Amino acid sequence: MSKAQIRTERRSLRFWMRIPVRASGKNVDGKNFSEDTETIVVNAHGGLLFLHQPVKIRTDIVLTNLATQEEQACRVVTLRDPSDKGMHLGFEFLSPRPGFWGVDFPPDEWPTS
Repeated sequence: MSKAQIRTERRSLRFWMRIPVRASGKNVDGKNFSEDTETIVVNAHGGLLFLHQPVKIRTDIVLTNLATQEEQACRVVTLRDPSDKGMHLGFEFLSPRPGFWGVDFPPDEWPTS
């Protein structure tokens, strides 16, 4: 019998940063939306933000970094209970783009302690 390995470490470092972004896509009703918000946490593979629009897990959205006007395709991967700030939403980039946030992330092969 083989044992499955469970990866417990993160793919990249997280930074608690407020970066103004615009999230665009389709909400749970299939209607287009565009909402300005800001990140809570970012990493080389995605991040967390609050969103007032109701969306489903695995929904594709486009984030626009409002400081640089760069766009990045993302997928919703986690949703937590809403608060007065909106739904706590975790997302991942559909293709790697560590420079999207304007942060220099250490290489993936750096050892962790």
